[in-house]
Amino acid sequence: MGLGGISLWQLLIVLAIVVLIFGTKKLAGMGSDLGGAVKGFRKAMGDADEDEEKGRLDRQDAEFAEADSEDKAESKQNG
Repeated sequence: MGLGGISLWQLLIVLAIVVLIFGTKKLAGMGSDLGGAVKGFRKAMGDADEDEEKGRLDRQDAEFAEADSEDKAESKQNG
């Protein structure tokens, strides 16, 4: 038994048919295109995570600056 009830021989037969239909050069090109797409997707997801983290830090900085300015305003009124 192989993957989900598919034996190793059945997988090899399907692979041989695919190679006969598309050819090895076409399959290599499709594989590299798929790899490039996955790489681009991962990069985009990483960029989105970095942007989200940067936005979170910017909000924290803004909240700190707002609290600091409120403290200064209170000290001027009291002083």
